[in-house]
Amino acid sequence: MAILKIVKKSTDEEFLRKKSRPVEQITERTKTLLDDMVETMRHANGCGLAAVQVGILRRIVVIETEEGLFELINPRIIAKSGEQESEEGCLSVPGEWGITRRPMNVTARALNRDGEEIEIVASGLLAKAICHELDHLDGILYTDKVIKK
Repeated sequence: MAILKIVKKSTDEEFLRKKSRPVEQITERTKTLLDDMVETMRHANGCGLAAVQVGILRRIVVIETEEGLFELINPRIIAKSGEQESEEGCLSVPGEWGITRRPMNVTARALNRDGEEIEIVASGLLAKAICHELDHLDGILYTDKVIKK
């Protein structure tokens, strides 16, 4: 496993704004990327990381909260409800924080590292993290959604 370089908004916002492509086939390389992303996220004390944040335009995210570790390939949100306003930050925007408005509850579907479809029903922090990381896959940064600094 390896610690990967995190792409920063201050130096490469244009790259972070690109839309990530779907993963067509899960290979050993995909699984190594997942392992490296988890190690990188933990090393940076984050709770989520999208592949675009480490320079790879693929629809892959990792998230870790009290509910556990989630490795999501080609994730999509299929339902959302409620609302929460809370502080948010990003490993690609170090030192900045802002209040965002996100759904309180989300249901997401994705493939796991074995290519099996999984469904996650999330609320609170996990729901916010899923929304944040999936936004990255479409070139959206949390700073676009800040309602209060």
